[in-house]
Amino acid sequence: MEGGAELLFYVNGRKVIEKNVDPETMLLPYLRKKFRLTGTKYGCGGGGCGACTVMISRYNPITKKIRHYPANACLTPICSLYGAAITTVEGIGSSKTRIHPVQERIAKCHGTQCGFCTPGMVMSMYTLLRNHPEPTLSQLNDALGGNLCRCTGYRPIIDACKTFCKTSGCCQSKENGVCCLDQGINGLPEFEEGNETSLKLFSEEEFLPLDPTQELIFPPELMTMAEKKTQKTRIFGSDRMTWISPVTLKELLEAKVKYPQAPVVMGNTSVGPDMKFKGIFHPVIISPDRIEELSVVNYTDNGLTIGAAVSLAEMKDILANVTRKLPEEKTQMYHALLKHLGTLAGPQIRNMASLGGHIVSRHPDSDLNPLLAVGNCTLNLLSKEGKRQIPLNEQFLRKCPSADLKPEEILISVNIPYSKKWEFVSAFRQAQRQQNALAIVNSGMRVCFGKGDGIIRELSIAYGGVGPTTILAKNSCQKLIGRPWNEEMLDAACRLILDEVSLPGSAPGGKVEFKRTLIISFLFKFYLEVSQILKEMDPVHYPSLASKYESALEDLHSRHYWSTLKYQNADLKQLSQDPIGHPIMHLSGIKHATGEAIYCDDMPVVDRELFLTFVTSSRARAKIVSIDLSEALSLPGVVDILTGEHLPGITTNFGFLTDTEQLLSTDEVSCVGQLICAVIADSEVQARRAAQRVKIVYRDLEPLILTIEEAIQNKSFFEPERKLEYGNVDEAFKMVDQILEGEIHMGGQEHFYMETQSMLVVPKGEDQEIDVYVSTQFPKYIQDITAAVLKVAANKVMCHVKRVGGAFGGKVTKTGVLAAITAFAASKHGRPVRCILERGEDILITGGRHPYLGKYKVGFMNDGRILALDMEHYNNAGAFLDESLFVIEMGLLKLENAYKFPNLRCRGWACRTNLPSNTALRGFGFPQAGLITEACITEVAAKCGLPPEKVRTVNMYKEIDQTPYKQEINAKNLIQCWKECMATSSYTLRKAAVEKFNSENYWKKKGLAMVPLKFPVGVGSVAAGQAAALVHIYLDGSVLVTHGGIEMGQGVHTKMIQVVSRELKMPLSSIHLRGTSTETIPNTNPSGGSVVADLNGLAVKDACQTLLKRLEPIISKNPRGTWKDWAQAAFNESISLSATGYFRGYESNINWETGEGHPFEYFVYGAACSEVEIDCLTGAHKNIRTDIVMDVGYSINPALDIGQIEGAFIQGMGLYTIEELNYSPQGVLYTRGPNQYKIPAICDIPTELHISLLPPSENSNTLYSSKGLGESGIFLGCSVFFAIHDAISAARQERGLPGPLKLNSPLTPEKIRMACEDKFTKMIPRDEPGSYVPWSIPI
Repeated sequence: MEGGAELLFYVNGRKVIEKNVDPETMLLPYLRKKFRLTGTKYGCGGGGCGACTVMISRYNPITKKIRHYPANACLTPICSLYGAAITTVEGIGSSKTRIHPVQERIAKCHGTQCGFCTPGMVMSMYTLLRNHPEPTLSQLNDALGGNLCRCTGYRPIIDACKTFCKTSGCCQSKENGVCCLDQGINGLPEFEEGNETSLKLFSEEEFLPLDPTQELIFPPELMTMAEKKTQKTRIFGSDRMTWISPVTLKELLEAKVKYPQAPVVMGNTSVGPDMKFKGIFHPVIISPDRIEELSVVNYTDNGLTIGAAVSLAEMKDILANVTRKLPEEKTQMYHALLKHLGTLAGPQIRNMASLGGHIVSRHPDSDLNPLLAVGNCTLNLLSKEGKRQIPLNEQFLRKCPSADLKPEEILISVNIPYSKKWEFVSAFRQAQRQQNALAIVNSGMRVCFGKGDGIIRELSIAYGGVGPTTILAKNSCQKLIGRPWNEEMLDAACRLILDEVSLPGSAPGGKVEFKRTLIISFLFKFYLEVSQILKEMDPVHYPSLASKYESALEDLHSRHYWSTLKYQNADLKQLSQDPIGHPIMHLSGIKHATGEAIYCDDMPVVDRELFLTFVTSSRARAKIVSIDLSEALSLPGVVDILTGEHLPGITTNFGFLTDTEQLLSTDEVSCVGQLICAVIADSEVQARRAAQRVKIVYRDLEPLILTIEEAIQNKSFFEPERKLEYGNVDEAFKMVDQILEGEIHMGGQEHFYMETQSMLVVPKGEDQEIDVYVSTQFPKYIQDITAAVLKVAANKVMCHVKRVGGAFGGKVTKTGVLAAITAFAASKHGRPVRCILERGEDILITGGRHPYLGKYKVGFMNDGRILALDMEHYNNAGAFLDESLFVIEMGLLKLENAYKFPNLRCRGWACRTNLPSNTALRGFGFPQAGLITEACITEVAAKCGLPPEKVRTVNMYKEIDQTPYKQEINAKNLIQCWKECMATSSYTLRKAAVEKFNSENYWKKKGLAMVPLKFPVGVGSVAAGQAAALVHIYLDGSVLVTHGGIEMGQGVHTKMIQVVSRELKMPLSSIHLRGTSTETIPNTNPSGGSVVADLNGLAVKDACQTLLKRLEPIISKNPRGTWKDWAQAAFNESISLSATGYFRGYESNINWETGEGHPFEYFVYGAACSEVEIDCLTGAHKNIRTDIVMDVGYSINPALDIGQIEGAFIQGMGLYTIEELNYSPQGVLYTRGPNQYKIPAICDIPTELHISLLPPSENSNTLYSSKGLGESGIFLGCSVFFAIHDAISAARQERGLPGPLKLNSPLTPEKIRMACEDKFTKMIPRDEPGSYVPWSIPI
């Protein structure tokens, strides 16, 4: 077997033949670097986000069918693609040729914001349409289950895809036989006819039809190749690794004899991530290619035999088929497997991963192994010695040598027996997110009664996620055989199993008490399921379940999504071509969808380019004893390694950052992830390999401070303390009826922008000029810090930003440090340097939203009126100040949300801890401060015995009022939003319906909550609000505009072009915008704070008005002329056709000595009402419906504005429910990617979502009286938090549990389950604090 085979496959219809293949090459870098097909994006590198989705097509010579499936290019080794056809986003359509209907619709339905996830979405959707040209809604939701988006909140993406479904626009769930589109049903008011409101952001009539005949054909050459069976084993090798692809079973067995330790890889979804993230290296990999015997599907008399190479997606189809054909009693096992196959990973992974690989990997949290183990499945093995069969049992799962495959054996197929009469099988799992998330605990359970007497003959129960392997409760099951199926048996079973499946307090993965509870909660569900079936089969002998208990059996219902949007049509007095107020598509929408939009890392390689990667601290607080670079420097391709010695005395003390943080640490580290050195090499692979060889010796220092509580104990704060006082708090406490004290803790949040930190620095070669291309929100800061590090004037450093793939506040401070070091490397070597962080590095280095601790003491009257409020805010700032003090200040200024507290005192501290510095994140302190206030109000309501919305109403601002910092406020629109939200959500009706539901269901509870919003908008000083623009008119009448704002998905460039179009009365098509650069607009402010379009728009408007004033005489001479005529005439008369525009900033000031000022220009008002359903046994929750009403002034572009509101709402919902950061007791972050950290996916969005914008009322001095909406919507996500709170309260009340319920954020399944205390939570063993070291600590 000699190496050097040829690799042949097709990419977008082009034939590719590779001679010297490196087996370690994945498809993603191959497509991006070799073919410059940069539409396929890098998002996480682990198959968890879907940004790199491509379509793979293969021809099967036996069935004569072509299989199209989606795959994650980041995990697909190119060696596995022999004979396949790859289709990327560029291959289905482009703006140069013609765009594909999927691309057109996702763009025109406003399904793109930053656009970085869009090519992956497009390819997932495209693959679905290749297989099902008229998909159902559930196929659609499944198809997008493996793709994450951080900007849009998914609703517009679903809307775009729905246009391909058979019945578009309808939720397909005819409740009571009535379609939801017959308005008035479902508590939705009739919409007024007429032109005041509009309900569609796009018109479906104009879309290109889907024409399946126009798709790329499968290359005939690959068909002929597959039909010819003359191939032999292919071997690809590099100096590190050999890849062997046998094509017959005989060759496979021979390879396994020769390399017994080599893993057999099919989809690379298990070996791939292990090699990438765990550093496990395999010198030889065996990857069978289309060996028929491994793909068999045999229907035998006693069951089904499925080949080991069958993918999980194909297995799902096979089982779905079998369950349709066979009687139900035979298919119990198959139904259970199907249930788990529906939620296991995402469609990309399911199509790549094989059944055999899944079984043999034996992951402790495998979803299928517990089921297969209880189902008496057997494994068919083969080696040169011959065949044998082994049971898939506990010994096999524990990898006992006697029960495992021998090194030279290979798994051929799996036998899954039919179930018998009186045999029942069930599957259970609970994860942090309903889909595409590893289970926290999962289980397979099977019972067999032999006959209808209800006596247990066989019982088998297996659990995943509760130990190092899948665990079977063998002894417990043995002891229960012969017992009748009744409550006593259940009680005994719970105790036996808790005893047998024991979990130590320090178990990896944490959540120990939750896991113990799930173990027996699942058992109870199984008991109920079986009891109910027995009852149906033999109503005489079996007692019926209490009707209140039946709810435990139903899965949380998920109807198909539908949504309504209501916004104002543009002003009728407007000119017909004036675009302001119209839902104009995002300027780059089509380019996002075709993959033609260029992000930082998509820029072509520059000549002699180097790659830089960082070495970061692995200790949270330590002295650096020594750094040994020798081994790293000796590796091939390594050019240099920078340490702190190269960058003397430069700190990050610039402008708004007062803290001095060394760029590269030399003597001490104060958090894990702190930058220590930078490795520069010829390629990314070489740089990363070298970085792993840098040897650093540490000596740990005391004390290690991680939590806010530890910081308070050690008085570890950043100066100064901030304080806001209004009225006389101490006097007021003497006048009130009741006083209560409480506290709430809120976890942090990762930005999870889809495009990781990216930069490319190009030295120009003369005059020390240097160009920095970077994904940032703040080009001026990059320019300043780079100039300081290079010791040159700022006029030599130019920073350019075309677009940013999501930022949310995370591309400001840290980006500057990374760019400055990269620029230093480029300048030192006189060569371009690129630096692109991997997802795990990015999450670790950049920090996120501040965890908060809020303490309150509140004095109130019995009618719910709050007269006195004394609060303390603490945020976990991390090791360096960054923007933490500013976050505390904004939190204090906004903490009262929508309420007037006549006497208020609040103090705030930023805690210095040994965590990576936290920084700005959308909402900037308000989502934390607002939650503390709302939690306080909810507790006051409970104490007064009043509904929370009553207490909210009675404390709300009246129309003309004064804030705690004595700024005038008119809250008329706040009250209107609140009332309108009450009405559109049919609050009172649904509150009654929820109460009725809760009284009838013991194990499921619904909750309903409504939260108001007052979000002040302003940046704290006049200087921070200045903006500039530059507008050129060329002689052909076209316009080039540029301004200081950064396009990061919010559509600011689109709005700027709308402004120019209105001001110059010129069609949008004549106006162009190239990007943001310090070369055209100097001294810009950061893009953030919800004001980017506002401030820059006023500057653009100013420039346009300057031009119009100059051209007035020319236009009045020829009023009917075109812009081309006017421009030429102006040129002939020597009138300048270029103007700068400037806006000096809104009045804004705050004096912290007196606590008075006018820090904000205006307030965004809104209200949200959310309804959820929770499962009290597992902690799962389902978002049923959300109604949002917002006051947005006069919307410049309702499509973009609604996109901001929903995107922020879903991001906020994630913050308050499922996004959880885990740190070890040593301060090491565990959650470093989408596999551990769950942002909302398509399964999390509310089944019904209704958004309406208030009709505009007052004119203001903002841009066309609009309001900035970037951040305010985040807070509305807490309506889901309080709805869950309401549901838990209902459960606790019914169980007679004592009052006030303390719930911290995020409300994860763990917190929900443990708050719904019941006999199962009482039964579990609990560990004494201090008797063990927990896996993670709450931060």
